[in-house]
Amino acid sequence: MGRSSTPGEGTRPRVRHAGQLGWDDDLYEDGDGDGGKDAAKPETGESRDGGGRRAASHGRRRGRPRRAAKKKKHRVLRWIAFSLAFLILGTGAAGYLWYEHLNSNLRKGERSAGNSAAKKKAPNAAGQTPLNILLIGSDSRNSKENLKLGGSKKSVGGTPLADVQMLLHVSADRKNASVVSIPRDTRVDIPACENPDTHQKYPASNGIINETLRGGPGCTLDTWEQLTNVYIDHWMMVDFAGVVDMADAVGGAWVCVKQDVNDVPKPNVPGGSHLRLTKGRHKIQGETALKWLRTRHAFESDFGRSKAQHMYLNSVLRELKSQNAFTDTGRLMNLAETATKSLQVSEEIGTVKKLFDLGMQLKDVPLEKMNMLTMPRIPDPKNPDAHVLPKPGASDKLWALLRDDQSLDPKDRAKAAKKVAAGPKAGAPASLGVTVVNGTSADGLAPTEGRAGDIRDLLKAKGFTEADTSTEPGKALTTEVTYPHSAGAQGKADALSVAKALGMPAGTVSETPDGAGLTLTVGSDWRSGSMFPKVVEDDSDPLEGTESVNGAKTDDCMDVYWPYRQM
Repeated sequence: MGRSSTPGEGTRPRVRHAGQLGWDDDLYEDGDGDGGKDAAKPETGESRDGGGRRAASHGRRRGRPRRAAKKKKHRVLRWIAFSLAFLILGTGAAGYLWYEHLNSNLRKGERSAGNSAAKKKAPNAAGQTPLNILLIGSDSRNSKENLKLGGSKKSVGGTPLADVQMLLHVSADRKNASVVSIPRDTRVDIPACENPDTHQKYPASNGIINETLRGGPGCTLDTWEQLTNVYIDHWMMVDFAGVVDMADAVGGAWVCVKQDVNDVPKPNVPGGSHLRLTKGRHKIQGETALKWLRTRHAFESDFGRSKAQHMYLNSVLRELKSQNAFTDTGRLMNLAETATKSLQVSEEIGTVKKLFDLGMQLKDVPLEKMNMLTMPRIPDPKNPDAHVLPKPGASDKLWALLRDDQSLDPKDRAKAAKKVAAGPKAGAPASLGVTVVNGTSADGLAPTEGRAGDIRDLLKAKGFTEADTSTEPGKALTTEVTYPHSAGAQGKADALSVAKALGMPAGTVSETPDGAGLTLTVGSDWRSGSMFPKVVEDDSDPLEGTESVNGAKTDDCMDVYWPYRQM
């Protein structure tokens, strides 16, 4: 049996009456039987006399070749119809096989390693939720292709490191997007993880974030969630060879350097990407694109490398939009073939259709509303020359913006703040019913006994006399006040009043699906004391003082560190 040209529609039925006269009657006016037009003409009296017989006889002599011609025409049309049907059915089968081929290319893994700690944000009024995807670049040399592109044979068989880690955040309304990189040498708390391939178990530890790939991509995702409390929907991972193939499939991207660059080993500074470009703009692809993305020394640091990576990604997006790649079938087929071979993805997006749908959600985000930056950080006191820590205050503010689905553009946030200020006022404290939940066990430690009761009493002392505790424990890495989606602006105003009474920042307030009322969940970050843990006040914008790039800006150029300007 044939298949429809549209996957999922089943076998296409035959067109009704396709083989009968009347499908297009004008083509068969002299056909056999009663279907011809002559057969429908009434007889005249003249047809019965001799002249009529001669006319009829003459008509038959003339009619035979005409009917033969029409029969031939009929056969030709039937042949065309059958051929067309064959092509449709054949194309459908080929399309189905190609679709299945692409799906078989994809390598998939579990979204989480078992310690996913964040909650998914509630849908907005249109039923949309933010989209968060963790992009991971692996330095694996465990294939011939990857080994050719960098590293030594000694590295084969080793545990790969997640040297590139970026969180792509797309707002619920799909009107803005952000990309935040965490430097590979950031020291963080890493939850307990089990490697999905080797089944080796790793206990919870405090270490460098690029080591998290030892427990698989799901472990890297869990680490991000524990650090940021941002729910991450999916992960995608690519290795060296995948970057080269994807860069070729896109057709290259424009980059720029302010000086000549030659990233080769220097005395006491081994390694290097071997990127070699003259001053100015260049369209790069293939191995040159990989070299650009790996360049660290010539761009002075990992932070410079992150900025170069952001510039490259922005350029790729501009190229795809300019090529109409999201609507050009040929381009999509080529990109799909390459992407499915190059990417490893979390299992819930492990089909071509789901990956295509993700791409379509990015298609309409304006480039001027696409901001990319590297996490604000400070030197790690334990190893200030090599490692960093998230900058207190600034990084907390950044994570809160992502959790609350706010734009990183200060102008957008100012508009949103005015809208909130013009909204409804919070109800009187004594009129608000607040449920307090003990969620102090989210970090894997035993919960603090009686913590919900302590905070309930604290709220009552501040006028929230209707506050009560929940009989069910919860889990939250950070303390939060939530309100149901249906409560709208009034619910947010009430939640903000609870947070303010306890000295909690506005970023700790969020919306949840309907089903629970105004709720305060005491997290692992507030296990004791009557004062909410203060973070370092930092009124600066998260985009200030870090390597930020805007998608609409086409004249960005990388500075080259002076020792690497020699060609």
